[in-house]
Amino acid sequence: MTRTEEFQELRPLLFSIAYRILGSVSEAEDAVQETWLRYEATLTSPASAKAFLSTVVTRVSINVLRSARVRREEYDGPWFPEPLVTDPYQDPERSAELADSVSMAALLLLERLSPLERAVFVLREVFAFGYPEIASVVGRSEVACRQLVVRARRHMDAGRPRFEADRRARQQLAERFFDAFREGDLDGLRELLAADVQMVADSGGKAPRWAEGFFGADRVSRVLVALFPRFDRVGGVVEPHPVNGQPGAIFRDRDGNVINIWTLDILDGQIQAIRTVSNPDKLGHVGPVGDAWALLREAQQAHRDTPFTPQPGQGSRT
Repeated sequence: MTRTEEFQELRPLLFSIAYRILGSVSEAEDAVQETWLRYEATLTSPASAKAFLSTVVTRVSINVLRSARVRREEYDGPWFPEPLVTDPYQDPERSAELADSVSMAALLLLERLSPLERAVFVLREVFAFGYPEIASVVGRSEVACRQLVVRARRHMDAGRPRFEADRRARQQLAERFFDAFREGDLDGLRELLAADVQMVADSGGKAPRWAEGFFGADRVSRVLVALFPRFDRVGGVVEPHPVNGQPGAIFRDRDGNVINIWTLDILDGQIQAIRTVSNPDKLGHVGPVGDAWALLREAQQAHRDTPFTPQPGQGSRT
Protein backbone atom coordinates (compact mmCIF):
# COMPACT_ATOMS: atom_id res chain seq x y z
CA MET A 1 0.00 0.00 0.00
CA THR A 2 1.37 3.42 -0.95
CA ARG A 3 1.59 6.34 1.46
CA THR A 4 -1.23 8.05 -0.34
CA GLU A 5 -3.43 4.98 0.04
CA GLU A 6 -2.54 4.61 3.72
CA PHE A 7 -3.36 8.25 4.35
CA GLN A 8 -6.67 8.13 2.48
CA GLU A 9 -7.69 5.02 4.42
CA LEU A 10 -7.00 6.77 7.74
CA ARG A 11 -8.27 10.20 6.70
CA PRO A 12 -11.79 9.75 8.19
CA LEU A 13 -10.29 8.88 11.58
CA LEU A 14 -7.85 11.80 11.43
CA PHE A 15 -10.59 14.29 10.57
CA SER A 16 -12.85 12.98 13.32
CA ILE A 17 -10.11 13.29 15.92
CA ALA A 18 -9.26 16.83 14.78
CA TYR A 19 -12.91 17.95 14.65
CA ARG A 20 -13.64 16.79 18.19
CA ILE A 21 -10.56 18.57 19.47
CA LEU A 22 -11.20 21.77 17.50
CA GLY A 23 -14.97 22.00 17.04
CA SER A 24 -14.35 23.43 13.59
CA VAL A 25 -14.73 21.68 10.24
CA SER A 26 -12.43 24.09 8.40
CA GLU A 27 -9.71 23.95 11.06
CA ALA A 28 -9.97 20.15 11.23
CA GLU A 29 -9.57 19.91 7.46
CA ASP A 30 -6.52 22.20 7.65
CA ALA A 31 -5.05 20.02 10.43
CA VAL A 32 -5.54 16.91 8.32
CA GLN A 33 -3.90 18.59 5.32
CA GLU A 34 -0.94 19.66 7.45
CA THR A 35 -0.67 16.08 8.69
CA TRP A 36 -0.46 14.83 5.11
CA LEU A 37 2.27 17.34 4.24
CA ARG A 38 4.35 16.19 7.20
CA TYR A 39 3.75 12.54 6.36
CA GLU A 40 4.72 13.13 2.74
CA ALA A 41 7.92 14.88 3.84
CA THR A 42 8.99 12.10 6.21
CA LEU A 43 12.09 10.39 4.78
CA THR A 44 11.56 7.04 6.51
CA SER A 45 8.36 5.05 6.69
CA PRO A 46 6.97 4.85 10.26
CA ALA A 47 6.36 1.43 11.77
CA SER A 48 2.66 2.29 12.11
CA ALA A 49 1.01 4.79 9.80
CA LYS A 50 -1.97 5.05 12.15
CA ALA A 51 0.20 5.84 15.17
CA PHE A 52 2.27 8.38 13.26
CA LEU A 53 -0.65 10.17 11.64
CA SER A 54 -2.76 10.18 14.82
CA THR A 55 0.15 11.72 16.68
CA VAL A 56 0.70 14.43 14.10
CA VAL A 57 -2.96 15.40 13.69
CA THR A 58 -3.46 15.53 17.46
CA ARG A 59 -0.40 17.71 18.05
CA VAL A 60 -1.34 20.04 15.20
CA SER A 61 -4.90 20.28 16.58
CA ILE A 62 -3.68 21.08 20.09
CA ASN A 63 -1.55 23.94 18.75
CA VAL A 64 -4.41 25.30 16.64
CA LEU A 65 -6.82 25.09 19.58
CA ARG A 66 -4.53 27.09 21.83
CA SER A 67 -4.66 30.06 19.47
CA ALA A 68 -8.33 29.54 18.57
CA ARG A 69 -9.43 29.82 22.20
CA VAL A 70 -8.33 33.45 22.29
CA ARG A 71 -10.44 34.25 19.22
CA ARG A 72 -13.45 32.46 20.71
CA GLU A 73 -13.25 34.58 23.86
CA GLU A 74 -13.63 37.69 21.65
CA TYR A 75 -16.43 36.18 19.53
CA ASP A 76 -19.54 38.27 18.91
CA GLY A 77 -22.34 36.53 20.81
CA PRO A 78 -22.65 32.82 21.66
CA TRP A 79 -20.05 30.57 20.02
CA PHE A 80 -21.10 27.14 18.71
CA PRO A 81 -19.02 24.54 16.86
CA GLU A 82 -19.22 24.46 13.08
CA PRO A 83 -22.13 22.16 12.20
CA LEU A 84 -21.10 18.68 11.06
CA VAL A 85 -23.66 17.07 8.77
CA THR A 86 -21.67 13.87 8.16
CA ASP A 87 -19.01 12.27 10.33
CA PRO A 88 -16.69 10.42 7.93
CA TYR A 89 -15.44 7.98 10.60
CA GLN A 90 -17.79 5.09 11.33
CA ASP A 91 -17.52 2.22 13.79
CA PRO A 92 -20.70 0.09 13.83
CA GLU A 93 -19.92 -1.21 17.32
CA ARG A 94 -19.69 2.31 18.77
CA SER A 95 -21.97 4.31 16.50
CA ALA A 96 -24.15 5.70 19.31
CA GLU A 97 -21.12 6.78 21.37
CA LEU A 98 -19.51 8.44 18.37
CA ALA A 99 -22.70 10.32 17.49
CA ASP A 100 -23.23 11.61 21.03
CA SER A 101 -19.57 12.60 21.38
CA VAL A 102 -19.87 14.94 18.40
CA SER A 103 -23.12 16.61 19.53
CA MET A 104 -23.15 20.37 19.98
CA ALA A 105 -23.77 19.93 23.70
CA ALA A 106 -20.79 17.59 24.12
CA LEU A 107 -18.45 19.81 22.09
CA LEU A 108 -19.47 22.87 24.10
CA LEU A 109 -18.69 20.93 27.27
CA LEU A 110 -15.28 20.01 25.88
CA GLU A 111 -14.60 23.75 25.51
CA ARG A 112 -14.21 23.88 29.30
CA LEU A 113 -11.14 21.64 29.16
CA SER A 114 -7.58 22.69 28.45
CA PRO A 115 -6.33 21.76 24.96
CA LEU A 116 -4.25 18.89 26.40
CA GLU A 117 -7.12 17.58 28.54
CA ARG A 118 -9.43 17.76 25.56
CA ALA A 119 -7.03 15.82 23.35
CA VAL A 120 -6.40 12.98 25.78
CA PHE A 121 -10.11 12.75 26.63
CA VAL A 122 -11.04 12.49 22.95
CA LEU A 123 -8.38 9.85 22.24
CA ARG A 124 -9.30 7.76 25.28
CA GLU A 125 -13.03 8.16 25.76
CA VAL A 126 -14.14 8.56 22.15
CA PHE A 127 -11.63 6.55 20.11
CA ALA A 128 -10.52 4.08 22.80
CA PHE A 129 -6.77 4.63 22.36
CA GLY A 130 -4.65 2.81 24.93
CA TYR A 131 -2.68 4.81 27.48
CA PRO A 132 0.69 3.84 25.96
CA GLU A 133 -0.54 5.20 22.61
CA ILE A 134 -1.88 8.41 24.18
CA ALA A 135 1.37 8.96 26.09
CA SER A 136 3.30 8.71 22.85
CA VAL A 137 0.91 11.05 21.04
CA VAL A 138 0.98 13.90 23.57
CA GLY A 139 4.52 13.39 24.88
CA ARG A 140 3.53 12.73 28.50
CA SER A 141 3.97 9.72 30.78
CA GLU A 142 1.19 7.15 31.05
CA VAL A 143 0.64 8.21 34.66
CA ALA A 144 0.26 11.83 33.62
CA CYS A 145 -2.16 10.85 30.85
CA ARG A 146 -4.28 8.84 33.27
CA GLN A 147 -4.44 11.86 35.55
CA LEU A 148 -5.41 14.11 32.65
CA VAL A 149 -8.19 11.73 31.62
CA VAL A 150 -9.50 11.48 35.20
CA ARG A 151 -9.54 15.26 35.53
CA ALA A 152 -11.21 15.71 32.15
CA ARG A 153 -13.76 13.00 32.90
CA ARG A 154 -14.62 14.70 36.19
CA HIS A 155 -15.32 17.99 34.39
CA MET A 156 -17.33 16.25 31.68
CA ASP A 157 -19.37 14.15 34.10
CA ALA A 158 -20.40 17.29 36.01
CA GLY A 159 -22.28 18.57 32.98
CA ARG A 160 -22.39 15.61 30.59
CA PRO A 161 -25.25 16.05 28.12
CA ARG A 162 -27.98 13.43 28.24
CA PHE A 163 -29.96 12.43 25.19
CA GLU A 164 -32.97 10.26 24.45
CA ALA A 165 -31.55 6.72 24.56
CA ASP A 166 -33.89 5.42 21.85
CA ARG A 167 -32.52 6.98 18.68
CA ARG A 168 -35.61 6.00 16.68
CA ALA A 169 -37.85 7.74 19.22
CA ARG A 170 -35.57 10.77 19.01
CA GLN A 171 -35.94 10.90 15.24
CA GLN A 172 -39.72 10.47 15.36
CA LEU A 173 -40.06 13.33 17.81
CA ALA A 174 -37.92 15.55 15.58
CA GLU A 175 -40.17 14.72 12.62
CA ARG A 176 -43.24 15.72 14.65
CA PHE A 177 -41.48 18.94 15.66
CA PHE A 178 -40.66 20.01 12.11
CA ASP A 179 -44.18 19.08 10.95
CA ALA A 180 -45.66 21.28 13.68
CA PHE A 181 -43.16 24.03 12.83
CA ARG A 182 -44.20 24.05 9.16
CA GLU A 183 -47.91 23.91 10.02
CA GLY A 184 -47.72 26.68 12.61
CA ASP A 185 -49.20 24.34 15.22
CA LEU A 186 -48.69 26.31 18.44
CA ASP A 187 -50.18 23.69 20.76
CA GLY A 188 -48.31 20.92 19.00
CA LEU A 189 -45.01 22.75 19.44
CA ARG A 190 -45.67 23.51 23.12
CA GLU A 191 -46.31 19.82 23.72
CA LEU A 192 -42.93 18.87 22.23
CA LEU A 193 -40.88 21.53 24.02
CA ALA A 194 -39.54 21.13 27.55
CA ALA A 195 -40.82 23.77 29.97
CA ASP A 196 -37.34 25.30 30.24
CA VAL A 197 -36.37 24.85 26.58
CA GLN A 198 -33.84 27.30 25.20
CA MET A 199 -33.38 28.51 21.64
CA VAL A 200 -29.97 30.13 21.19
CA ALA A 201 -28.29 31.48 18.06
CA ASP A 202 -24.71 31.78 16.83
CA SER A 203 -24.54 34.48 14.16
CA GLY A 204 -21.03 35.76 14.89
CA GLY A 205 -22.37 39.24 14.19
CA LYS A 206 -22.43 38.36 10.49
CA ALA A 207 -26.06 37.33 10.05
CA PRO A 208 -29.43 38.39 11.48
CA ARG A 209 -29.44 37.67 15.22
CA TRP A 210 -32.59 36.30 16.79
CA ALA A 211 -31.68 37.98 20.08
CA GLU A 212 -29.26 36.43 22.53
CA GLY A 213 -31.77 33.65 23.10
CA PHE A 214 -35.38 32.69 23.74
CA PHE A 215 -36.29 30.69 26.81
CA GLY A 216 -39.35 28.77 27.94
CA ALA A 217 -41.85 26.65 26.00
CA ASP A 218 -44.41 29.42 25.57
CA ARG A 219 -41.93 32.02 24.28
CA VAL A 220 -40.06 29.61 21.99
CA SER A 221 -43.23 28.10 20.51
CA ARG A 222 -44.55 31.58 19.66
CA VAL A 223 -41.26 32.51 18.00
CA LEU A 224 -41.37 29.32 15.94
CA VAL A 225 -44.97 29.88 14.84
CA ALA A 226 -44.14 33.41 13.71
CA LEU A 227 -40.93 32.42 11.95
CA PHE A 228 -41.88 29.75 9.42
CA PRO A 229 -44.58 31.61 7.40
CA ARG A 230 -42.16 34.47 6.75
CA PHE A 231 -39.41 32.08 5.72
CA ASP A 232 -41.77 30.04 3.55
CA ARG A 233 -43.18 33.04 1.66
CA VAL A 234 -39.73 34.07 0.42
CA GLY A 235 -39.11 30.58 -0.94
CA GLY A 236 -37.20 29.20 2.04
CA VAL A 237 -36.93 25.45 2.48
CA VAL A 238 -36.47 23.51 5.72
CA GLU A 239 -34.55 20.29 5.09
CA PRO A 240 -34.54 17.96 8.12
CA HIS A 241 -31.10 16.39 8.39
CA PRO A 242 -28.98 14.92 11.19
CA VAL A 243 -26.48 17.49 12.45
CA ASN A 244 -23.64 16.63 14.82
CA GLY A 245 -25.14 13.21 15.38
CA GLN A 246 -28.48 14.65 16.55
CA PRO A 247 -31.75 15.54 14.80
CA GLY A 248 -31.56 18.87 13.04
CA ALA A 249 -32.28 20.75 9.84
CA ILE A 250 -30.63 22.79 7.12
CA PHE A 251 -32.45 25.99 6.13
CA ARG A 252 -32.00 27.00 2.47
CA ASP A 253 -33.16 29.93 0.36
CA ARG A 254 -35.10 29.46 -2.87
CA ASP A 255 -31.85 28.85 -4.77
CA GLY A 256 -30.74 26.09 -2.42
CA ASN A 257 -28.13 28.20 -0.63
CA VAL A 258 -27.57 27.51 3.06
CA ILE A 259 -28.97 30.17 5.40
CA ASN A 260 -29.06 28.50 8.79
CA ILE A 261 -28.55 25.14 10.50
CA TRP A 262 -30.42 23.90 13.57
CA THR A 263 -29.70 21.08 16.00
CA LEU A 264 -32.11 19.66 18.59
CA ASP A 265 -31.27 18.22 22.01
CA ILE A 266 -33.97 15.67 22.92
CA LEU A 267 -34.47 13.97 26.29
CA ASP A 268 -37.44 12.43 28.09
CA GLY A 269 -39.65 12.82 25.05
CA GLN A 270 -39.16 16.58 24.76
CA ILE A 271 -36.86 19.07 23.07
CA GLN A 272 -34.52 20.59 25.64
CA ALA A 273 -32.56 22.94 23.39
CA ILE A 274 -32.58 24.34 19.84
CA ARG A 275 -29.20 25.65 18.71
CA THR A 276 -29.00 27.61 15.47
CA VAL A 277 -25.89 28.54 13.49
CA SER A 278 -26.23 31.29 10.88
CA ASN A 279 -22.68 32.67 10.84
CA PRO A 280 -21.85 32.32 7.12
CA ASP A 281 -18.22 31.54 7.98
CA LYS A 282 -19.43 28.30 9.58
CA LEU A 283 -21.71 27.12 6.77
CA GLY A 284 -19.56 27.06 3.62
CA HIS A 285 -18.54 23.41 4.01
CA VAL A 286 -22.21 22.40 3.75
CA GLY A 287 -22.78 24.16 0.43
CA PRO A 288 -23.06 27.62 -1.16
CA VAL A 289 -24.09 30.16 1.49
CA GLY A 290 -27.02 32.51 0.92
CA ASP A 291 -27.38 36.14 1.93
CA ALA A 292 -29.39 35.99 5.15
CA TRP A 293 -29.62 39.78 5.39
CA ALA A 294 -31.12 40.03 1.91
CA LEU A 295 -33.56 37.26 2.77
CA LEU A 296 -34.59 39.08 5.93
CA ARG A 297 -35.17 42.32 4.01
CA GLU A 298 -37.28 40.43 1.49
CA ALA A 299 -39.29 38.85 4.28
CA GLN A 300 -39.85 42.26 5.87
CA GLN A 301 -41.00 43.68 2.54
CA ALA A 302 -43.43 40.79 2.06
CA HIS A 303 -44.87 41.15 5.54
CA ARG A 304 -44.95 44.87 6.25
CA ASP A 305 -48.25 44.41 8.03
CA THR A 306 -46.79 41.96 10.60
CA PRO A 307 -43.00 42.39 10.66
CA PHE A 308 -41.00 39.98 12.78
CA THR A 309 -37.51 41.28 13.37
CA PRO A 310 -36.25 40.35 16.84
CA GLN A 311 -33.54 42.53 18.30
CA PRO A 312 -30.87 41.69 20.87
CA GLY A 313 -32.34 41.50 24.34
CA GLN A 314 -35.85 40.62 23.16
CA GLY A 315 -35.54 37.01 24.36
CA SER A 316 -37.09 36.38 27.76
CA ARG A 317 -37.14 33.63 30.35
CA THR A 318 -40.36 32.04 31.51
